[in-house]
Amino acid sequence: MDFATFLVQCLNAVQYGLLLFLLASGLTLIFGIMGVINLAHGSFYMLGAYLAFVLAPHLGGSFLAVLLVGVLLSAAFGFVLEWAFFSFLYQRDHLQQVLMTYALILVFEEARSMLVGNDVHGVPIPAWLSGGFALGDLMSYPWYRLFASGACIVLAIALYAVVNRTRLGMMIRAGASNRDMVRGLGIDIKLLYRIVFAGGVALAALAGMIAAPMTSVYPNMGASVLIICFVVVVIGGIGSITGALVASLLVGFVDTFGKVFFSEYSGIGVYLLMAIILIWRPEGLMKRGY
Repeated sequence: MDFATFLVQCLNAVQYGLLLFLLASGLTLIFGIMGVINLAHGSFYMLGAYLAFVLAPHLGGSFLAVLLVGVLLSAAFGFVLEWAFFSFLYQRDHLQQVLMTYALILVFEEARSMLVGNDVHGVPIPAWLSGGFALGDLMSYPWYRLFASGACIVLAIALYAVVNRTRLGMMIRAGASNRDMVRGLGIDIKLLYRIVFAGGVALAALAGMIAAPMTSVYPNMGASVLIICFVVVVIGGIGSITGALVASLLVGFVDTFGKVFFSEYSGIGVYLLMAIILIWRPEGLMKRGY
């Protein structure tokens, strides 16, 4: 493998890992803070991809406007969904949470089929991000993939700042540690959970919107990312955003280079990584924290 090919694969691994972090960070917020095993999280990724497909013709092809409107709509959807459905799951055992959120997957898939159909759709790459830049004499790298990586880095920094440097983040951390004490201090824990859930849905949907021009939009696309999201959360440590970032990048490199060097066995690489880390550190790479 020459240096240009190695560099392309590294960029692909980072881009995949950062996009995976954007998706998994929403899950680790919901799972780690609210204690809900949400199997429907992949459906929010699908929601974002389909929002990008549906909104693009109505917003003059402005991709940034699509992202902004899509995030607002998905956050509002998450806020309502938590109030109407997930707020009743906190006191249920994990088996009931799994069964009820799996039922949501079926509902979302049927709703998607009725509203948009079962065809595979494409979301065009914005004109200002088309093409690529040269890497060596024979290879190039798409500008859009670089944009996706940069956007995920900015969002990761913003998420860290919100959780660790704002009053809202302080309440989120306190609510994760001792919800009864937070409630006793006069903080509306129900509203706090609703905001966290809406943020998690918005992050997953944003990941879907960013990924749509690279992977197309197709039925049941949320199922393909759900398992890998849980792998990231388990490797990184439940409730740890920093752990989710480290785990996402690890998974990105293992998956990308596994397909390059061990294509026949690449499917087991990520799960082998999870097994090794859990044997070494059963709690994951990072303890609960942010």
